Amino acid sequence: MIAYTTNVANITSEMLQGGFFVGWPNPPSSAAHLRILQGSYIAWVAIDTLTNNVVGFINAVSDGVMAAYIPLLEVLPEYQKKGIGKELTARLLESLKDMYMIDLLCDEDMQEYYTKFGMRKTSGVFARNYERQSCE
Repeated sequence: MIAYTTNVANITSEMLQGGFFVGWPNPPSSAAHLRILQGSYIAWVAIDTLTNNVVGFINAVSDGVMAAYIPLLEVLPEYQKKGIGKELTARLLESLKDMYMIDLLCDEDMQEYYTKFGMRKTSGVFARNYERQSCE
């Protein structure tokens, strides 16, 4: 069974082991991943109640007044295609519904996924410091 929560105070780095950030050349460690969740304006996590491990998460950073940005949605590969990402996204967008602006930057092949939640495609710009990708 999958349980969903915004209470990241009880999440440990051991619950974040293995499989997140697939394809990243320099992914955050479990300790850095935990700091990301704890430092978020809001984070939803999906926990497999049989293993007590986090199997998916989504987070937002925000000024708490007007704007929010969704930087990450990740579901462990073995838990994908089970509706976990959809549930996490729906819960986060509901949590942010009073914000004027909710932004998300993703690869073009993922844009269609987010349009199913009422988000619209746009263009933008970004900067990346790939040497800092591990958050160390």
